[in-house]
Amino acid sequence: MNSRLTIGFSPCPNDTFIFDALVNGLIDTEGISFKPILEDVQTLNKWALKGKLDITKLSYGVLPLVLDQYMALPSGGALGKGVGPLLISKESFPITDVDQFNIAIPGENTTAHFLFSLAFPTATKKEFMVFSEIEDAVVTEKTKTGVIIHENRFTYQDKNLVKLMDLGEYWENRTGNPIPLGAIVMKRKFPEPLFKKVNQLIQKSLAHSWKQYPKMSDYVRSHSQEMDERVMKQHVDLYVNDYTNDLGENGKRAVTELLDIFKKVNPTGKQVKEKVFFND
Repeated sequence: MNSRLTIGFSPCPNDTFIFDALVNGLIDTEGISFKPILEDVQTLNKWALKGKLDITKLSYGVLPLVLDQYMALPSGGALGKGVGPLLISKESFPITDVDQFNIAIPGENTTAHFLFSLAFPTATKKEFMVFSEIEDAVVTEKTKTGVIIHENRFTYQDKNLVKLMDLGEYWENRTGNPIPLGAIVMKRKFPEPLFKKVNQLIQKSLAHSWKQYPKMSDYVRSHSQEMDERVMKQHVDLYVNDYTNDLGENGKRAVTELLDIFKKVNPTGKQVKEKVFFND
């Protein structure tokens, strides 16, 4: 099986941890070569809408919009409990007042935006920006509130910011399911044996990184230059879990719930008819 595939993921520690061995020749990829392209998740979401990459990380919030081009892999994504985005501000105020203020959101087609919209369906004063800019936007009062993800979950308190709501907790309480954050998808045009092989290789790559843990590889470090090792490990511990190795039935049920809610909140939008997972 000889193939060369482009693969997109973020420079965040959870993604580089998962894909390190896959893209750096640390495991036998059985004749498949991977060209890694690292970008922030909103850029990857936009590219997925255009079908730019063969395999890509994307927000589950954009998955319904790309299922005509892509299918999801059971491995490599981010899903779990206690891992959702947080709504923060410089000071506490009644949660019922959120609609009155400007809110910074990490991208229009992100899961964070989907979860925020689920909790605050009437909020309209939104500003979409790169996730890493939101914390400082709140600190400098460029925006009153912001939705933070990734490593900012671990740093916002250091900047004297406060949590107004855990949007992931809101989802968990409403649905009883873990939170689908980021998926790994692959172009539908590829044959099913290639889907299966790529999924197995992602699992092998992840297993290789776990064998080295808690040591962080140079690859993870090189893409986390402004992050200390403590935060890198927190990032991996929070976002890389059993669901990353394989969604299983619980994970797939959570994704199905998200897709069902997407249909309800977007009744005139694109409807999901295609098969979601290659092994369904």
